[in-house]
This record gives sequence, structure tokens and C-alpha cells, in this order.
Amino acid sequence: MRYRPISPDALAAELTERVDALTHRRRIAVAIDGAAGTGPLAEALTGPLKLLGRAALHVPATGFLRPASLRFEHGKQDPDARYTDWLDVGGLRREVLAPLADDGSGEVLPALWDAERDRATRLPRVPVPDRGVVVVDGEFLLGAGLAFDFVVHLWLSPGALRRRVSDEWALPAYERYENEVDPSALADVVVRVDDPRHPAIYEP
Repeated sequence: MRYRPISPDALAAELTERVDALTHRRRIAVAIDGAAGTGPLAEALTGPLKLLGRAALHVPATGFLRPASLRFEHGKQDPDARYTDWLDVGGLRREVLAPLADDGSGEVLPALWDAERDRATRLPRVPVPDRGVVVVDGEFLLGAGLAFDFVVHLWLSPGALRRRVSDEWALPAYERYENEVDPSALADVVVRVDDPRHPAIYEP
């Protein structure tokens, strides 16, 4: 496997350019998928996209976690539940991705559930105009049939995964995701982020 070293700023600029080139749909859905570092990269894309005249909205997948009664049905440290039960895939599809379709309303809910308070957010919907971009970041976003137009997967080597993921009990969930979904094969861009200060883009 060959990786091309790149600075964080240059990575954001390169990804912004690639997203801006997507014009096949009225509105574009981007996924930043990975176990760590997805939020900062998503934020790094929204500002430059706006400067290019593209309305851009960052939607963290953590705003679409299921209620605690469902997430923790088998305990708070169950890796299988983390993998299959934490993310409300249906809610993310219904409230974010479906409205972005060419025949959708264009009105996106930026978050559905406040996991800390364990209650609905009751946030207003955000209109996404034509040429708008929504950047969704989080873990386990691939393999569930979510309709993203462009996917970036942040890959960690096994050793870096153990170092950078604070929930050590969840490591089997990430291993299962790697083995069952193979997110690198599904992504448009794979970025190695063992050291977030020195990312590298995978070049087949």
C-alpha cells in the first residue's frame, strides 16, 4: 500500500476541490468516516466550501445516536451494540440524506437526539439550497446503504487505533467493521491518520 504524505491544510484543500467538482446532483452529501479525527476534518471542509459559494453544513453523526435505553440495552460497554445499535441509521437517512435528494425538501435536521441529556434536540430544520453540501462525520457510516455522494475514510493502523480511541472496550467493534464492511474499499478517498498532524492519502 502506497501513501502520499500531505499536510492537514493541503488535505482539506484537496478534498474541498474534489467536493466542489461534484455537480451531478442539486445538493451533495459527504461522509467523513472513521474512529477518530472525523469532526475536525469535517469542520475544515465547510469553511473553504462556503468561500467557493457552496452553502455547507456540518452534521455530526453523534446527533443521531439512539436513546440510551436502546444503546445500552446490553450494558454501556458492549462492542456489538456499539457497532449495530448506537447509530440511528434510519433517522440519519430520513432527516438528513433523504431531504438532499433532487426531489427532497432540502430541509435538513442538524441533530435528532441529544445523547448527553438523552432527549430529542427539537432543533429547527436548516434549508440547504442548490449546490449546497452537507458533511456528515462519525463512525460506522459505511455499509448501511446511506446515500453519500463522496466518502472519505480515515484509516488507523491497529496500533494507532488502540492509542487514539479512548474507549478501549469498543476496539472489537472497529475490528468487526474493518473485517465485515472493509470501509477503505467503499471510500472515494482513504487517509491514514495514525498521526493527525501528518496524514497521508492512499494511492492504489
